Parts: sequence; structure tokens; C-alpha cells
Amino acid sequence: MAEINVPNSKATPGARRSKKLSTKVDLTPMVDLGFLLITFFVFTTSLNTPMAMHLNLPDDSDTKSPIETAASKTISFLLGANNKVYYYNGDSLQYMHATNFSATGLRNIINTKKAMVQHKYGDANETVVLIKPTENASYANIIDALDEMQISMVNRYVLMDADANEMLALHAMQ
Repeated sequence: MAEINVPNSKATPGARRSKKLSTKVDLTPMVDLGFLLITFFVFTTSLNTPMAMHLNLPDDSDTKSPIETAASKTISFLLGANNKVYYYNGDSLQYMHATNFSATGLRNIINTKKAMVQHKYGDANETVVLIKPTENASYANIIDALDEMQISMVNRYVLMDADANEMLALHAMQ
């Protein structure tokens, strides 16, 4: 609450003095209001939910024989610099092409490969995609490639390193 302090001094005769009043403001209600506002905003503010991608990881157990698949069922994507994706079908490294991460780029190539596998083997789910980021690829490129696997409903994909022959072919294209 606010108080007004009035001094009790006796005035001298003949001189008129103006009253100087001192005020004192109690700030306790203002502090209470501040804490109520802070509490309100803390409880009503929504925090950013963490964005995580679920990856199925293989067992750490040592397998004696690797799982083999036909080369005609696979497509390899090399993630390069400047949001470029280089791809080739099967093991035909000499027919490497370039595209981007747009819906008419990477997604169209995946859907075309799935249609080829569907036509030849009768099941589009047998398509295997090999994602091979290079040292120039950004983390966002890897996430975009994994997102395209989810969007295109590719069940079999592998994130792996590019070998020396692929890197030579990639440098020859650039």
C-alpha cells in the first residue's frame, strides 16, 4: 500500500512554507503479479519437441555369409556437394547420372526403380537402395535421402560408405 509521511515541524511566524510530502510505495503486490505472470507463461508455453528419426540398426553379431541380392534390384545414390545426388543402377558404375533432392529428382528415380523391379520380379518391395554420402555431403542431405526412403516406402535401404571406384567415377563426372 502507499503511505504518505507528513513531517511534524512547527512553522515559524511570518514565513509560509510549502508542504513537502514524501511517498513510499509498497511493491509487494507488483512482485506477486510478476511471479504470477512468469508462472502463467512457463506453464502455457509449449516447448519444441525433439525431432528424431527411427532407424532399424542391424545386429552386432558376426554373420558368416552376407545376404546377397540381384544387381538389377539395387540402385546406388552418392550424396555429393551442393545438394547433388549421383546415382547408378546395379553395378553399372559407368552409367552414373546426376540429380537433386526435389520430388522430380530423387523421388522420381526411386519410383522408377521400384516400377522396374515390380515389372521384372513381381514385387516392388524387393528394391534395395544404397545411400553413400561423400565427405562433401551435408548432414541435411543424408536426412533428406532418408526422408525420401520413408516417403517412397522403400523398405530395404542401406547407409554405407562409397568405395574408391565410386569416388573416382564421381570425380570424373564433376
